[in-house]
Amino acid sequence: MIRLDSISKQNGHQLLFIEASASLLKGEKIGLVGPNGAGKTTLFRMITGEDEPDEGQVLTDRGISIGFFSLDVGEMAGRSAVAEVMNGAGAVSDVAAELAQLEAAMADPDQIDKLDEIIERFGEVQAHFETLGGYALDGRAREVLAGLSFSQEMMDGDVGNLSGGWKMRVALARILLMRPDVMLLDEPSNHLDLESLIWLETFLAGYDGALLMTSHDREFMNRIVNKIIEIDAGNLTSFSGNYEFYEQQRLLNEKQLQAQFDRQQAMLAKEIKFIERFKARASHASQVQSRVKKLDKIDRVEPPKRRQSVSFDFLPAPRSGEDVVNLKGVHKAYGNRVIYQGLDFLVRRKERCCVLGTNGAGKSTLLKLVTGTTDPDAGTVAIGGSVKMGYFAQHAMELLEGDRTVFQTLEDAFPLAAQGGLRALAGCFGFSGDDVDKKCRVLSGGEKARLVMAMMLYDPPNFLVLDEPTNHLDMATKDMLITALREFEGTMLFVSHDRHFLAALSNRVLELTPDGIHRYDGGYTEYVARTGHEAPGLHS
Repeated sequence: MIRLDSISKQNGHQLLFIEASASLLKGEKIGLVGPNGAGKTTLFRMITGEDEPDEGQVLTDRGISIGFFSLDVGEMAGRSAVAEVMNGAGAVSDVAAELAQLEAAMADPDQIDKLDEIIERFGEVQAHFETLGGYALDGRAREVLAGLSFSQEMMDGDVGNLSGGWKMRVALARILLMRPDVMLLDEPSNHLDLESLIWLETFLAGYDGALLMTSHDREFMNRIVNKIIEIDAGNLTSFSGNYEFYEQQRLLNEKQLQAQFDRQQAMLAKEIKFIERFKARASHASQVQSRVKKLDKIDRVEPPKRRQSVSFDFLPAPRSGEDVVNLKGVHKAYGNRVIYQGLDFLVRRKERCCVLGTNGAGKSTLLKLVTGTTDPDAGTVAIGGSVKMGYFAQHAMELLEGDRTVFQTLEDAFPLAAQGGLRALAGCFGFSGDDVDKKCRVLSGGEKARLVMAMMLYDPPNFLVLDEPTNHLDMATKDMLITALREFEGTMLFVSHDRHFLAALSNRVLELTPDGIHRYDGGYTEYVARTGHEAPGLHS
């Protein structure tokens, strides 16, 4: 359906692609992977025609429809979420818009003299709308939005009142409703809660077109893709299988290449040693010449490119008391909406408690109550003895000062720390070389999250409260964080939609449901085994 034929592309001084080729066939579900800045978004833009290769060509089968979702959703306002989603469905959306205008005209007293004409036109347009399956389209649009966790109220409200994350879901719903021949999805799993993520997995599993997507969610990738295309150093390499298979295969390829490189180096060293030893002897002149020529002809094996991996080691945190935080008889409501009524909840030392619940169940509210960011309407929240808290919340990224650089931000936070120590900290969280001089305002979401995390973990707390810590993080940084948090000696209370993160770190589950709060001993994996579902809003 789509073929990339020997494409080359340069962005400034960076060579993104060098005579790279790949294809996307009907029925293939491909995961596009590669380090940040490797050119994944550029590749999408070349397929959609927004950008062009410097050399080579992008060949697309005639007549195929392509739907492209990216996190850059643009402005949306003045329409309901349902209308915005239906607007992506082609001709039928234009007819729906005219229908809405005619309905408004019929109710307009200023147009009463034209009423017969308007009613006649309304009948024609309504018939056309029905022929195009317009009424079914409304139902399908609502079904997709419900899958992405929209309430009926949000579906019918002005899309302009939604937050950026919810607008992204509207943009994603447009592509899903359109069901094009080819879907290009750039980070569709960002900003989705666990229920929406699992619904999207089911939707994409049943989609029979071709799919090319990026995602930082390992579990999501594993369940959907049947092929991986890796962008690395200008090349496109295809691997059959899911993400897990690709990782194993890449590791095996690296080992084989390293062994090949080592063997060749040993052989070269031996040959060079012979040449050096006998080059001055006339009796060995022909042998030396023959070996020099042989060395000149050898194709040199390149050593495998080592992925730059970051790691962070916790300094030992002071020990807290046995009871870390104790909530007794807590009531919390926002207006008429009651979130908690008489909540009792105790977190003990060394517990790693993950909080699960559908949208609006009160996950973030619970973390805000624990951290003192919000006060209970009644009841008490008592922090235990010697507890030193670290709180990661999404809004913390908005509080970074735009004109300060990464390094200045770290210096502001830790004025007594040695420069070398702060540079090492920045390096652990992926800010190496000139990256420390970047101003906060130009940082990506992932870079901001890493900087906030670095500040939180440098002076180690013994109680970590984390609200969606993996949003914006790439897989390498997530893996680093999981490795570091596994070694963490303190207590954790966290919310995450990343199942790999949940399974790796939790030893207790708190499930918030409409009929109360359920506690489960054992981590997320045990919770799934015991309940038969991966999230509270989904029941098998």
